[in-house]
Amino acid sequence: MGFMNETPPSLDDLALFASVAQSGSLSAASRATKTPLPTLSRRMAQLERQLDRTLFQRGPSGYALTAEGRALADELTGLEDTRRRVARWWAAETGPSVVRITTGFWTARAIAHGLNPDMSRDWRPHFVAATAALDLARREADIGVRNAPPEHPWLARKQLATVHFAFYGKPGVNGIVATPPNVRSQRWLHENHGTEITCLASDPRLCLDLALAGHGRLLLPTFAGDTIAALERMSDPVPDLTHEAWLVAHQDARHDPPIRAAIDEITSILRVG
Repeated sequence: MGFMNETPPSLDDLALFASVAQSGSLSAASRATKTPLPTLSRRMAQLERQLDRTLFQRGPSGYALTAEGRALADELTGLEDTRRRVARWWAAETGPSVVRITTGFWTARAIAHGLNPDMSRDWRPHFVAATAALDLARREADIGVRNAPPEHPWLARKQLATVHFAFYGKPGVNGIVATPPNVRSQRWLHENHGTEITCLASDPRLCLDLALAGHGRLLLPTFAGDTIAALERMSDPVPDLTHEAWLVAHQDARHDPPIRAAIDEITSILRVG
């Protein structure tokens, strides 16, 4: 071991290291922390020199932690949560805390319709694109609604409701409006009713507009379809698509008062059926 710099590493560098350690990927940590990839690489190399430790085993599969890297990562448990709490405290006088919610379009729509428009609440929703459940582990979102419980032990989960799917449309309309088969319900639709699809759109909102204009029937979760007065339910629920909905949050972040309040309000909206 060589000469070690007596200046302790900055919390910013340690937080960047924790992100790389958690994701196992420099590119994923770059996206999560919004740090340019060359800057992140340089700062990790600088951190290793400053500590006089080899923290990463660099290879084609990513940035694997060495034994010393794992020991440092263990010491940093809770650092990101502390940073978030400080950020919330610092921003407290500027208004309600932002709570980022990631879920599919129809669930987001149900939440938006069910939220009380009370501007005095201590949190405000920020809906973000639905992505992998790991986004929650990396703190890219605060709350997620998923169609299966998470496997990761650091993610808390709460079962919400049973979700059913059925076809909806205007009377006398044939054909089906669909999105590409990139989610489970649409894959089932393409596999079982592909020849009936008359119109495709990448955006679910546009699919709804097409169905309302009479271009075809739409496969919808019943909690959404039953609220659209202009469309009629045209089938029984599809057994193959029935699943449970789960609310997911990081084990530590869920105790933040704004996130706790958001979880309670979203649960009251979605725990139906």
